[in-house]
Amino acid sequence: MKKEVKDTIIVELGAKLKEYPHFYLVDTTGLNAGKTSELRRKCFKSEIKMVVVKNKLLHKAFEASDIDFEPLYGCLKGTTAVMFTNTANVPAKLLKEYAKDGTPSLKAAYAEESFFVGAERLEELASLKSKNELIADVVALLQSPAKNVVSALQSGANTIHGVLKTLGERPE
Repeated sequence: MKKEVKDTIIVELGAKLKEYPHFYLVDTTGLNAGKTSELRRKCFKSEIKMVVVKNKLLHKAFEASDIDFEPLYGCLKGTTAVMFTNTANVPAKLLKEYAKDGTPSLKAAYAEESFFVGAERLEELASLKSKNELIADVVALLQSPAKNVVSALQSGANTIHGVLKTLGERPE
């Protein structure tokens, strides 16, 4: 491969590292063409950009980045595919589907500005909540006290109404 082509690939990888806040390094060794195509289709449906890269070129893109990706350098061995995503937990959930086969397997991930190294961290990554899930949780927590107050006021009004009605119907 010519130096100009390598430089172009490094620049493109650097642009993707800036564009996507989360990415996973995945070992795709053992996937045949059919399984690779199936994985790519699932990635496309889940809005994941999957790119198979040369480890040296990815290493150089990491070095050129503003972020220090040094904890990931040790994972750059063998066949490496990078899954770029905007939602941190989506690739982990996709990889969990393949966990019983063992292929593809997680090497490492950079999600929520943290490093996750090793396949044993897959469960932790899958349990991360997305921004929208966190917003929904906060909204639900904020609505809960208001619902309790409204419910108490409504039940109190029914109770007072019942007492007044009973008193009004009572013979004097």
